[in-house]
Amino acid sequence: MSSVPENVPPRISEVDRDAAVQRLQDAYAEGHIPNEEMDARLQAALTATTHGELTSALESLPARDAGPTVIVNTAGGLIQRRGRWQVPRHFKVTSNVGKVYLDLSRAVIEYPVIDIELHLPYGWARLIVPPDATVDFEDLHADWKQPVYKNPGYHESNGPRIRISGTMGYGRLRIKHRRG
Repeated sequence: MSSVPENVPPRISEVDRDAAVQRLQDAYAEGHIPNEEMDARLQAALTATTHGELTSALESLPARDAGPTVIVNTAGGLIQRRGRWQVPRHFKVTSNVGKVYLDLSRAVIEYPVIDIELHLPYGWARLIVPPDATVDFEDLHADWKQPVYKNPGYHESNGPRIRISGTMGYGRLRIKHRRG
């Protein structure tokens, strides 16, 4: 019986690989990579299987814009985004007794990773994510009720990675995938 080796680095997704290739193409177009170096870096990115291999293909590139941050602070009420809206790279919501409804399923998502930070002492939040999205809410601290997440059941995803962090007091976060 064979066992799975320990300390095996996680494999990258197609989204990670595509983002690295796009970054290399942008850097080449801006003149940061010479012609003779571009082919080797592209080959390294296209054949990479781990994040370490991707990092070596991208090393010495100038820092990339982290993307826009949208901050919403309110005492209460409903904070709602749905339909076709532009999702920022960072979305931070703070509300004392508010409700948050974010439907990302039809939104324009330009970034491979979206960070949503929630601070809701007395409120609830509901997130609808695209069918191919990956959701991570390990950095969300919930005092009263734990988040409810309806995982679609498949493990490989080529969609955006949505990371949720922050604090939930006396409320609950519900996350579900939009059906494809």
